[in-house]
Amino acid sequence: MPEVLLLDYGAGNVRSAAKALERAGMTVRVSADPADVPHAAALVVPGQGHFRQVMEAFDQSGFHGPVTDAAKAGVPLLGICVGMQMLLSESEEAPGVPGLGLIAGTVKKFVPLPGRKVPQMGWNALELRGDSPVLRGLGHDAYAYFVHSYYVPTDVALTDGAVAEYGVPFWAAFSQGNLHATQFHPEKSGAVGLAILERFRRNVLEG
Repeated sequence: MPEVLLLDYGAGNVRSAAKALERAGMTVRVSADPADVPHAAALVVPGQGHFRQVMEAFDQSGFHGPVTDAAKAGVPLLGICVGMQMLLSESEEAPGVPGLGLIAGTVKKFVPLPGRKVPQMGWNALELRGDSPVLRGLGHDAYAYFVHSYYVPTDVALTDGAVAEYGVPFWAAFSQGNLHATQFHPEKSGAVGLAILERFRRNVLEG
């Protein structure tokens, strides 16, 4: 089974992510050591919490440089939840705190409206766009489970992924080269979440 390095830097739900990846047929190595990154065949970057705290934990852990180098070198990477937002340049949640800058763009905050609370919590439909390897062959009735107040807007220059709607359209998942990410939690998204992780294994790691 292909091995993935699941980064444990103190700001992600590592245990549930590891179980989901294993169910999808991957061998998971959990690591808090940045020295493991250059030897990894693939990286999984979870993230939950405030953008500033997540980025500070990531920087202080020593992962920032090695992960950026690996991503730029073409190592497959899967970002989950705030791990997706980290791939961008910055977030409105923490002005002045840079993200990894692997994808140009700013993470935005949902505006509360009548009947639309923030954060979004619950199931939402995925509208497939382009040809993302991790979404390939999913049905058009796919739903995933979200818990988030911030989102990647559709004006970010991405072509392959899935868009969801919560007052505004946003990127629910995307693939760009070796970078793959989901705003939702695959481990909480039932059969659809498992299918996406299986496609990451089959189409990205084994393909």
